[in-house]
Amino acid sequence: MVAELVEPVLTDMGYRLVRVRITSERGQTLQIMAERPDGTMTIDDCEAVSRVISPLLDVEDPIAGEYTLEVSSPGLDRPLVRLGDFERWMGHEARIDLVRPVDGRRRHRGIIKGVTGRSVSVLVDEGAAGKVEMVVAFDDIAEAKLVMTDELFRMALKRQGKQGKDFLD
Repeated sequence: MVAELVEPVLTDMGYRLVRVRITSERGQTLQIMAERPDGTMTIDDCEAVSRVISPLLDVEDPIAGEYTLEVSSPGLDRPLVRLGDFERWMGHEARIDLVRPVDGRRRHRGIIKGVTGRSVSVLVDEGAAGKVEMVVAFDDIAEAKLVMTDELFRMALKRQGKQGKDFLD
């Protein structure tokens, strides 16, 4: 319900909705994660979104009880919440938590290889067995996010106009 309320407003403001999450941290918190089309999101952007979204949520009142609104960027280790996120970040490392265990584990880590239909392919390191391609149904993914790597850090610095190599060497 919250996503349906805020997504059109964010789109009109020039942002993309990444995720809506309600947690019970520090009371009840409504987190709205957004970004610009180029993947950036500044503190000023967060404030602008908050100023527009807050009155809308006050009027529509989609959440029972009191809550704190938190507007944030996805960060470098961003969550992967749509199939399109996996397509966009192919070639990058991700941590994927599954609804049900595969090979006795719910948490897997590997390189995103691609998306076929509603399945995600990930190249995981199985130790002695070497690297194995794991294909998992998108609906079986409980949570996924990118793993912070030097490559992601360099990409972020380039977006800000800095040379990543100088910071990491």
